[in-house]
Amino acid sequence: MEINVENAVNLFFPSTSLEGVYYEAVANSIDADATKIWITINLPDFNNVSSFELQIADNGNGFTDKNFYKFSHLLEVDEKNHKGVGRLVFLHYFNKISVSSSYENRLRTFTFDKHFNKESKVAEGEYEKKTILIFSGYNKAKIREYDYVNPGKIKESLLRHFFILFYKFKMSKRPLEISISMTTDSPKKEHNFVSGSSILNISTISDLTEVDCGDQSVDLFAKFKLLYSIKHTFETNSLITAICADERTISEEIISKNALPYGYEMIFLLHSDYLSGKSNASRTALELDDDSIRKIKQIFRNKVSEIITDVIPEIAEHNQKVDNELNEKYPHLQGYFEKETIGFIEKDNSIEIAQKKFLKDQKEILEASSLDDVQYEKYLEVSSRVLTEYVLYRNLTISKLKQLDYKNDEKEIHNLIVPKNRIFHNDEFMDTIFSNNAWLLDDKYMSYTAILSDKRIKEIYKSIDITDETDKKEKRPDITIIFSSNPEKKEPKKVDVVIVELKKLGLELGKKEYLVSQLRQRARILLSHYPDKIQRIWFYGIVDIDPDFRISLLEDDYIELYSPGSLFYKEQTIIVNDDPANKIPWGLFIQSYQSFVDDAENRNSTFLKILKGSIKKNIKEEKKGDMSSVIEENNSHKKTET
Repeated sequence: MEINVENAVNLFFPSTSLEGVYYEAVANSIDADATKIWITINLPDFNNVSSFELQIADNGNGFTDKNFYKFSHLLEVDEKNHKGVGRLVFLHYFNKISVSSSYENRLRTFTFDKHFNKESKVAEGEYEKKTILIFSGYNKAKIREYDYVNPGKIKESLLRHFFILFYKFKMSKRPLEISISMTTDSPKKEHNFVSGSSILNISTISDLTEVDCGDQSVDLFAKFKLLYSIKHTFETNSLITAICADERTISEEIISKNALPYGYEMIFLLHSDYLSGKSNASRTALELDDDSIRKIKQIFRNKVSEIITDVIPEIAEHNQKVDNELNEKYPHLQGYFEKETIGFIEKDNSIEIAQKKFLKDQKEILEASSLDDVQYEKYLEVSSRVLTEYVLYRNLTISKLKQLDYKNDEKEIHNLIVPKNRIFHNDEFMDTIFSNNAWLLDDKYMSYTAILSDKRIKEIYKSIDITDETDKKEKRPDITIIFSSNPEKKEPKKVDVVIVELKKLGLELGKKEYLVSQLRQRARILLSHYPDKIQRIWFYGIVDIDPDFRISLLEDDYIELYSPGSLFYKEQTIIVNDDPANKIPWGLFIQSYQSFVDDAENRNSTFLKILKGSIKKNIKEEKKGDMSSVIEENNSHKKTET
């Protein structure tokens, strides 16, 4: 047999593993009607693969003339569920396989390697019926996983790979026992690499229940059935989910163990005659078009979800609770969350999937060259969801503010409103919307021309369009918000200015009273030099207001305004350039930290209620529309039949 083994294996087994050697050897033994199979592994040192010895034996019919002919000729098969290339996987891992097979008072011996020439030696005599394959010359640099030589793991792998075939044997009362043993001189307990053995007897396989999947979306004549078993063991978790093809089970992870309650052993096998002959050479994947595979997986998922929900009520209860929580916490994604979830809903995964669907809809709307009526409705819905997402972000910011106390310094409060040492311009609005939180003060402040955070007075002059910097003092207002006057007016451009000073919580009375003086100094500096550039000016002092400070403010004739907390206002005048006749009025707000946070929360919660209500209403209307379409379609079918 002249073949390039390397190329042939890569062609037929592109994603093989050492387990493939066990699969092929066991499959050959089963084809030979073996009732007992022995897998013997000797690996003195896991890190020294040259010491790896593998022997696989069985009591089957052996390499009769017919069986040897089939083995010697690639791709010659007499059954549609056989591929005729499986033994190539042997040479992918081992340079030589020595075969000794006794049958019908004969002993056939031969060596299978890349120079195999279809020749063997046959001796006559009385021999016990047994075939032994000795694998030598392991040709890889290492054994990739400890599980590949662990008897217990090999047993699990064989059971998973051949489950449908083993189950058929059990039902027909055909005996089969596979014994697996491994010996080593250098055990590694941390990797469960120790000498040991394991036995797989198919008589112990769980009994399965068969149900009809009732779906013909893949093929009009294809009938899919599901074999399953669910046992509540209270001790261990195990899960097998696979699609059956060509008497092998192709693992398909449609559900993770984390999505199931602890203490269950579950088996789900999807099978159909439609899948015969549709697995690849290594029996690890289906050879079907992507659309058919997608539909088959969906059939599988739907039926498994239905069964698990019926058998384990706690899953449905848990999922309803999580669904309510997700819709409450992420209302902008409501309607995008997966409904056909198998097992426990995984929050992070569910959020990620919903977010991708939402972004896909956004992309479609943004890339549309024109909008029809349906797309326009979609545009309105997507817009409301985007706005909801932003309002939710604002909620998180408010929550962070509420967690701060007197232990936090002024910088932390400052950075939550607007990051220190930053300048924001209105033409960058969308790029900075999630870092600039001036809306905490008032939503009208989001229509700014510029916001300066912790910047010197001279930088404020530049933003007001003042080039003559006569003031050289190093003054740093915490936050400065600048608004342009109406550009359509013909008079010289003037601006409105809001300056905010923040003070950490827990300050003594004297430092709180100094805040008022500090704000007056800020006003005097700005107004005295450039009154013709500023038409209105407001100052905010945000500080915690205790009873003593409240009395102090009232004594200074501050007016207490309506607010969820404490808010005081006083209109004062600044004498400009030592000229008593030149007085400019300015307004001063002193607001408690609690009032500042609560007021922002009240405004934001109102937006959120409106948006949540709008999204829920849209979803209800969509469901009504879908139901109407179904009813109309059914009526149409009835009329046609009549």
